[in-house]
Amino acid sequence: MLCDIIPKYYAEKYQVFVSSTYIDLLEERQEIMQALLELDCIPAGMELFPASNDDQWSLIRGVIDDCDYYIVVIAGRYGSLGETGLSYTEMEYRYAIETGKPVIAFLHKDPESLPKKNTEKTEDGQKQLNEFRNLAQKKMCKYWSTPQELGSVVSRSLISLQKKYPGIGWIKGNVTTSTEANLEILKLKKQIEELETKLKESRTNAPEGTSQLSQADDELKIEVLIKYGTSRYEAKLYKRFFTTTWDEIFYWLSPSMMDDASTNLLKSELNKFSLKEVRETFINEPKIAKTGNFFDFNVSDKDFQTIIVQFRALGLINKSSKNRSIKDSGTYWSLTSYGDEVMTRLRAIKK
Repeated sequence: MLCDIIPKYYAEKYQVFVSSTYIDLLEERQEIMQALLELDCIPAGMELFPASNDDQWSLIRGVIDDCDYYIVVIAGRYGSLGETGLSYTEMEYRYAIETGKPVIAFLHKDPESLPKKNTEKTEDGQKQLNEFRNLAQKKMCKYWSTPQELGSVVSRSLISLQKKYPGIGWIKGNVTTSTEANLEILKLKKQIEELETKLKESRTNAPEGTSQLSQADDELKIEVLIKYGTSRYEAKLYKRFFTTTWDEIFYWLSPSMMDDASTNLLKSELNKFSLKEVRETFINEPKIAKTGNFFDFNVSDKDFQTIIVQFRALGLINKSSKNRSIKDSGTYWSLTSYGDEVMTRLRAIKK
């Protein structure tokens, strides 16, 4: 690593992201800032930027990425909510965890003792705050009661964190690199170029080991369960099969996953595709009354799960990694870079 060949005294300033609600913790944030400055650290926080859209969230993520450490302060407020249903404070915390930042949470010892104006007013807000506290307590955390105590706890904890997880830190721009450092930079640049080339190739080629799997225009048989009759109460359950190809199914389902799709949505889309394939053949069977109606139509769970697993094995789809509301326990799916390439190839209109 380049940071390993630069003298230690050039990299003493660490950047620390400070996350919290704002108005209710003005004095506490001031104590934290003072403690960080005394440790020769650079405080960073987004309280002056109203996090209200995707552009602001991208900016916040970028600042967290640039920081060496992340701390969050949790008191009596949960904070303003983003589009996912989570507060921006919790979204920042989860992002820091996901990206591997060294994290410490500082929780108020007795939130019920806080002034009413600094606490959540609704049951939903209080519930989300409690769930956030429980989440933070699963990782490294400390407790505090007063702003002064918080500043002291932050100072001691950050010193300990720096010893356990040494950061890269910031280097002055007027530092002249050595010949050895320049050679290391050239070596790293070459490695980056090689990795970028491999990444570009992986986005447009099938993953290794998938050539032996059924795919593309290979056929598969799908079982459907049909309730059909003159009324819902008199409808009978029929079991039928139809044959299609993997490409035909992916052609139909893939656009739904351009912006994530729930498992239920994919099942619904597959049902629509299957009904289109089976409808005419079914109602023209000699023993079927052509005056009846479809009351239920479902692809068998077994075949649906097989299709999802096969698309994952082929490197076409992945489980979505987006943060969602704690109340949303559903599974979501999105296209991989390779899956997007295959979809474009299948659906783009040729000249």
